[in-house]
Amino acid sequence: MQLPGSSRQRLAQALNAAYADGLLSERTLSYRLDLLFRSRVVDPVGLVGDLTRRTARRAWRATIVSALEASTRGLRTVVGLADRPEPLLLALDWSGAQDELMLGRHPSCDVVLSALSVSRRHARLRYGDGRWTLCDLESTNGTKVNGVRVGRCALRPGDRLSLGSERLVVD
Repeated sequence: MQLPGSSRQRLAQALNAAYADGLLSERTLSYRLDLLFRSRVVDPVGLVGDLTRRTARRAWRATIVSALEASTRGLRTVVGLADRPEPLLLALDWSGAQDELMLGRHPSCDVVLSALSVSRRHARLRYGDGRWTLCDLESTNGTKVNGVRVGRCALRPGDRLSLGSERLVVD
């Protein structure tokens, strides 16, 4: 069983290691750690995806091709034509300080997911008795937990959620 916050701790360790190796400045480390621990939804690839070891110089053609592929991939993600290589982390507060979260596409939601396959008000999370419970709000494309379509379900750290085409991992 995964402990609450363990995915964020692993990401923080990767960021600290990159800083120690000189791949990140102190300012960039501080900015990324702030994103990691203040956001409800965290994109792991956005935080640590660029932290590869420096490699030998590549030919200019390989550099241009790589840049074009990356920009095309980014554009396809923005317009909703491509899945993220890794699910987003849904950073939940397991202390009970917050007792309800609304997930959906509408800007008034607590967790805003931009994919058009996500309903405006897709699902509600409620905290009680030391656990979070997910309730699908009769969304058009449904909600799955660990690959099984659900109407209502208790969540645990490590559970994989699918809201339409958006993929999240509970942390």
